[in-house]
Amino acid sequence: MKSPARNKPRARRALSPAEATLEPRPAEVVPGKLALQVNESELHALLGQRVRDARARRFMTRKALAEQSGISLAYLARVEGGTGNISLGLLQRLALALNLPIESFFTAEETPSADFALIVEFLKRQPPDRLAHIRQQLFEGEAGGQRIALIGIRGVGKSTLGPLLAERLGIPFVELNREIEKEANLAVSEIFTLYGQHGYRVLERSCLERVVAEYPDVVLATGGGIVAESATYEVLLSSFFTIWLQAKPRVMFERVLAQHDARIASTQLRDEAIENIGRTLDARRRLYELAHAFFDTSGKTLEQIVTALVATLPRGRAPALVRSVPR
Repeated sequence: MKSPARNKPRARRALSPAEATLEPRPAEVVPGKLALQVNESELHALLGQRVRDARARRFMTRKALAEQSGISLAYLARVEGGTGNISLGLLQRLALALNLPIESFFTAEETPSADFALIVEFLKRQPPDRLAHIRQQLFEGEAGGQRIALIGIRGVGKSTLGPLLAERLGIPFVELNREIEKEANLAVSEIFTLYGQHGYRVLERSCLERVVAEYPDVVLATGGGIVAESATYEVLLSSFFTIWLQAKPRVMFERVLAQHDARIASTQLRDEAIENIGRTLDARRRLYELAHAFFDTSGKTLEQIVTALVATLPRGRAPALVRSVPR
């Protein structure tokens, strides 16, 4: 067998499956002032800086990190230099080797304050009932004025009951999805189609903060999925008295059906819709349970529901008399 020529250039080593990366996705743009452009080179540079900083804080050499993470020294140098298009698998290895949560590589602040870090660690050690007590203490008294938010999955009656409750209280009614549509100048369905879940949630957070700034007194009907966005839900819980409207899945389905939704026009689609309602409710239940009050609307008239909702309001939010609604 002939020996290879000494001056033959060496073939570049193929990346392992763990080092292989996906093609970069095109930049995503959200309408208006909320434009968001994903700049991958900046993300790579940020990751490299965070890895270097984390390694320095631990007095850890690059060679030691390479050995503990199982990533080649050459590839780690590319990552720290901002040129390594790293995969999720390798990112997880780095996080484990540095004993960091994976999301810390991309958080907005470079280094959280010592107070923040210690509070987070303290909260991690608390049992669920203690956490609930701490949350209630933190949020108690934060909501100013007479702000009330209705939460719950689609079909529970937020858009119907919201205006009636607002009229009874003599304060304005706002539907968050309508505010989002005005902000984007698009229907909610079009926002999801064009800009995806992320684009919608950015708009949702912005519009919620605007409602808080503009309305000291308001009844707000929210989208069902707002509870899944922790940062947005925190603003809601700390700024509003929140009421979780509940109903049996079959009742919610009938209400959605009355809206002539083409997505559940056939028998098969209707069966799937009822199943999806139950599954969604189960997935969000623990989040909805963080609301200040719960109320089941099944089998009750609108008058009964509104009267009961007013009765659930804490002192200072239930009206002494009906005021005229600002126009």
